[in-house]
Amino acid sequence: MDDTTDTDGTTDTDAPASDSTAATYSAATADSTTTTDTAATADDTTGTLDEALERLHGSGPERNGWLSNHGPMAVEALVRHGQAPAVHRWLDHYGRKLEDMPDTATRVTAENWREALGDPRRIADWTEYFERETAERPWRDVLAEWWPRLLPGIAAGATHPVIRVGHSVRTLLTGEATAPRITELAHGLGYWAARHQPLPVLAPLAPAPTAAAALDAVPPVPEQDGGIRDRLAQLTAFPVWPQRFTDDPDEARDRLTELVRAATHRFATHGHGEPIMLVHAATAPNAVLRTLPALPRALWVPSLGAAWAASAAVTAAYSPAEAAPYTPATASADELFARAAAHGDDHTIKFTDTALDVGDETALAAALRSIELNPPAL
Repeated sequence: MDDTTDTDGTTDTDAPASDSTAATYSAATADSTTTTDTAATADDTTGTLDEALERLHGSGPERNGWLSNHGPMAVEALVRHGQAPAVHRWLDHYGRKLEDMPDTATRVTAENWREALGDPRRIADWTEYFERETAERPWRDVLAEWWPRLLPGIAAGATHPVIRVGHSVRTLLTGEATAPRITELAHGLGYWAARHQPLPVLAPLAPAPTAAAALDAVPPVPEQDGGIRDRLAQLTAFPVWPQRFTDDPDEARDRLTELVRAATHRFATHGHGEPIMLVHAATAPNAVLRTLPALPRALWVPSLGAAWAASAAVTAAYSPAEAAPYTPATASADELFARAAAHGDDHTIKFTDTALDVGDETALAAALRSIELNPPAL
């Protein structure tokens, strides 16, 4: 879901139509930092991020039915990449689209959570539950308990909840765990629990040697129209990737890094098929990659499997039949992100943030492609 496309992948007709190279992502540390990051942007000594999150937490994670609130994710990326002075102006524009958090209905508890899982009517109940949990326990403990419960439903909300959690965890890992940042994690987890959506059981296809080859081998869904729920229901089989099962957490992290790079690169050649929805083939697995350092290592291997399923599902649902040429980016990473910020589209901002995590020439070209393809919002 987003400001122009819901989780069904349908267009929001009320949305306005015009509404130096970064360092390669480190597989050794998987800390999501690039050379564009500074202490000020990582920890936001301006206080802008906390102010923006506090403004956003009165709003629900969705609007107009199934449209997603991208505000918390976009402002985190803006601040991280040195665009804190632009955050409140961006939020003044974006915030007009948002709706209040819905009312609570029935309290979610440790005893009844299973019956509430995947019930979007319980978004406020789930948010309140995780606010209580993170107030009473360390946020890492709450995340470690709920990550394996939520991971099978990674396709929830067209993958937006896991992306929101990934942005939140990155902030908590790189800066002070302030009250607004912990509350943001509670909102992300609550959104994921309410929209929890497992993929159908899939048959294995021939193994692929690389993540790029695996994405290329993903069969498109037969009916390339309708919303994402209709498209995901058509999934039947994915290529086996990685070719060899691993039980090594470090290898799982490395393969996940490879997947993020491959999906980011593929947007340069295939993003024209559906430029809003296809960004999630990269941003969803990157959200998982950003979360790994906060998780017990025993959860890294299953996280790889879920991230691959999410990326492959989006690829199957929206990829065009043919690749297209792209223009190499001549701007630096900082310049590209400044262009994304001025462009204003939330998906463009978040995808450029992921492209800078990858940081190579093709990733920067993919970021430029997203700026070109998506309609500006400012």
